[in-house]
Amino acid sequence: MPNNPPVRVLIVEDESIIAMDMQHKIRKMGYEVVGRVGTGEQAIERAQTLKPDLVLMDINLGGDLDGFAAARTIRQSNDIPVIFLSAYITRDSVSSEGAQLSVAMLPKPIDPYELKSVMGHLFEKPATSEA
Repeated sequence: MPNNPPVRVLIVEDESIIAMDMQHKIRKMGYEVVGRVGTGEQAIERAQTLKPDLVLMDINLGGDLDGFAAARTIRQSNDIPVIFLSAYITRDSVSSEGAQLSVAMLPKPIDPYELKSVMGHLFEKPATSEA
């Protein structure tokens, strides 16, 4: 049975200490971090060039584009799944634009078990039975 390559993750977080912590946690879970960026504009460019399997996106970013705008462009251009991460998740953001653009919305600070659970459901391969 061949080993599957690790899931490739792009981190979009404008606070470098938080981004480094996220990178450490994600690598510890066995996923590959292919890049870390701090603006929506950088996220769009890196998603286009790196083709990650998943984007972990903060909602409030530096630059002219917020996480929602960047995710909208990434989803339209590359159809890459996005998980939003924010300390400011509200019922309004979950039920409106964020829910339409993402596969999940998780609060910060990140609970690695919750993140691993969401990523596991997103990328687990269905079991096949052979008769």
